Amino acid sequence: MESLHYLLMKAHTRMHRRIRAQAAELGLTSGQPKILEYLLQHGESNQKAIAEYCEIEQATVGNLLTRMESSGLVVRAQHQGNRRSLYVALTLNGRAAAEKMEHIFAREEAAACTSLTVEEQILLRQLLDKLCGFIPEKGPLT
Repeated sequence: MESLHYLLMKAHTRMHRRIRAQAAELGLTSGQPKILEYLLQHGESNQKAIAEYCEIEQATVGNLLTRMESSGLVVRAQHQGNRRSLYVALTLNGRAAAEKMEHIFAREEAAACTSLTVEEQILLRQLLDKLCGFIPEKGPLT
């Protein structure tokens, strides 16, 4: 059996390729689907929260949001009394794209898990969640 890091990378790469191809058919570029998913699940948010959740640098999120705003997927606005933060929300077109991506994510996840029992799928999620909680973003594990 291959090493854990290789298997995690291989599973991620295969899933990512399949999802990216379908996202491209919707006119979405890399990084945009997970931002749409976040905003659909969490509603209006600031750039920092989006970056943290999506595991992307804030500057990268800023670039993605600029393109998404130009495409009519999101709007950014300041809240009264808070000039420092821009808040991001889905437009109607953005919500439609996010819902399509949600369907794509669910379909690909279901297809990937067809050989697993429901119990195995739950255990896999639990173990991956545990790993993600233990592995720091940067630096050694000790």
